Amino acid sequence: MCGIFAYLNFNITRERRYILEVLFNGLRRLEYRGYDSAGISIDSSLDSSNADVIPPPLVFRQEGNIESLVKSVYQEVAATDLNLEESFSIHAGIAHTRWATHGEPAPRNSHPQTSDAGNEFVVVHNGVITNYEVLKETLVRHGFTFESDTDTEVIPKLAKFVFDNANEEGVGDKSVTFSQVVLEVMRHLEGAYALIFKSRHYPNELIACKRGSPLLLGVKELTGEASRASFTDTKFLSSNGQPKELFLSSDASALVEHTKKVLVIEDGEVVHLKDGGASIFKFDHGKGKSGGTLIRPASVQRALSVLEMEVEQINKGKYEHYMQKEIHEQPESLTTTMRGRLIRGGSCKAKSVLLGGLKDHLKTIRRSRRIVFIGCGTSYNAALAARPILEELSGIPVTMEIASDLLDRQGPIYREDTAVFVSQSGETADTLQALEYALENGALCVGITNTVGSAIARNTHCGVHINAGCEIGVASTKAYTSQIVVMAMLALAIGDDTISSQARRGAIIDGLFDLPSKVKEVLKLDQEMKDLAKLLIAEQSLLVFGRGYNYATALEGALKVKEVALMHSEGILAGEMKHGPLALVDETLPIVVIATRDACFSKQQSVIQQLHARKGRLIVMCTKGDAASVCVGGSSRIIEVPRVEDCLQPVINIVPLQLLAYHLTVLRGYNVDQPRNLAKSVTTQ
Repeated sequence: MCGIFAYLNFNITRERRYILEVLFNGLRRLEYRGYDSAGISIDSSLDSSNADVIPPPLVFRQEGNIESLVKSVYQEVAATDLNLEESFSIHAGIAHTRWATHGEPAPRNSHPQTSDAGNEFVVVHNGVITNYEVLKETLVRHGFTFESDTDTEVIPKLAKFVFDNANEEGVGDKSVTFSQVVLEVMRHLEGAYALIFKSRHYPNELIACKRGSPLLLGVKELTGEASRASFTDTKFLSSNGQPKELFLSSDASALVEHTKKVLVIEDGEVVHLKDGGASIFKFDHGKGKSGGTLIRPASVQRALSVLEMEVEQINKGKYEHYMQKEIHEQPESLTTTMRGRLIRGGSCKAKSVLLGGLKDHLKTIRRSRRIVFIGCGTSYNAALAARPILEELSGIPVTMEIASDLLDRQGPIYREDTAVFVSQSGETADTLQALEYALENGALCVGITNTVGSAIARNTHCGVHINAGCEIGVASTKAYTSQIVVMAMLALAIGDDTISSQARRGAIIDGLFDLPSKVKEVLKLDQEMKDLAKLLIAEQSLLVFGRGYNYATALEGALKVKEVALMHSEGILAGEMKHGPLALVDETLPIVVIATRDACFSKQQSVIQQLHARKGRLIVMCTKGDAASVCVGGSSRIIEVPRVEDCLQPVINIVPLQLLAYHLTVLRGYNVDQPRNLAKSVTTQ
């Protein structure tokens, strides 16, 4: 939830119009993280008659999407005669796109939040401050007035309180540094956050810090000499006087068009951007004031890394929407997921899986008492799809946990368990808290994420990146299918020492190699799914029945429809049909039944018979050539898909349902990439 972005140009002249457009474009790249309101803060003009007085920064906030903000900013600029052509050799601007948690979408609740009418301290925030009510009460007693309903507003006000107190105790306006103020503020904050601070007391400086929420620093040197240096050279972070552009972002997607030299800011780190350099301090909760003055922290050394992303990945290309693009990218994303990990020689024995991130821990996993999959939403469904093959090949009991529920009931996790944490972003708040809980209980923790350097990737003992590529559509599609494939490969790796399953393992590996071409084949159903969507456009509800490997497909297909098409849909285990759901069946309710060839096929045929007997309005997904076997009385609508190995069939079967959800949403006139009330990365509970 929420996207934060900042841009600081140093020793390179930029006009105010250019600075605004960089900030707006950064927000456009992050809009999938939050789109109910947005705001920016930039510098105002110096008073020519009194150049020593730093004017307060300008703050613009607007309800609605990014374009609403852009329009309102330019209207306000025109009304106040602010000079867009004014140049700055050094300037620090911050921006934010919001997904509301505390307070309704409204300009007063939008970020940046400010300390007072003079905007002495301005803050953008991603996350939730859990103790904000206590802090707010304290600040109110000290004379502060609050204008918003947000938890964020306590942060800039607390910064002003710390600054004012420190300067009463010290001498002069600069007796306390910006980083000291922020470190003291952090000492009082509880919860998860990524923050960027801007202040009129520290012109042309920015401070970023984080705990739990993602934040990256991007560095762009503007000299030929610097560009030849190593990306990992710490000189890029130093105040060397070279012309430079510095960026801060919640996500790499807003940085890649500017630079590939990035630093993933760690939890507890404070990054101070000043004089073209970046000083990094480590926050120590135990250290505060010493002898009445704020502690001056020691800096730490960090090096930049290379961003593995291309600009093309964040563009829509020939597609109208990101979700559409990502559905059609699945043959390529699956190929990338498997690249270098599948080994197939000339004989069955030569077929194997190599997961480098797990090879040193496979023996421990094989000795586990049980394997626990932990995830939320789509990631949970992907794990559910992979559970049967993991149990079959490993012989280890596999249990499923929704992360929030595990935490709510403090479910037992043992030292002998292997806990597998599945998250596309690697920053899901509930899953991260479940990870902390599992680590405390001594379990081996494995991460399966799509984001290199994410919190889950850093904090687990080992793991596998799914390498699906940047996914921007809020409703996950290609990450889901890549997650299933990674977990199927995990099952193959764990069961690698079992002689009796060699033939089965070889067949699955062959199936994995063929999977991208099969997905390409099923994508040809696009027009057919659009035609089906036209028939369902006015419906209020949809049921999806599945079982075995495809119970997860039923859940995920229904989730996609409710997420983006805003239509009630429910995934149901077909074996439970007679235990309640059958009461809903009549001639008007559309019902999707997944009946592809596997061990449950005959049972699904029986389900179809029973639904037909009650005049159910059936849409049956079956294996090519099976239409006659599943179409009772010729009244069902049939979706035929190619057959693959049963444990891989969920990868094929979900694609028509993704296409159906996409077309249903577009035909209903909704924004498919920004569904109502949802954001891509759920970093709050």
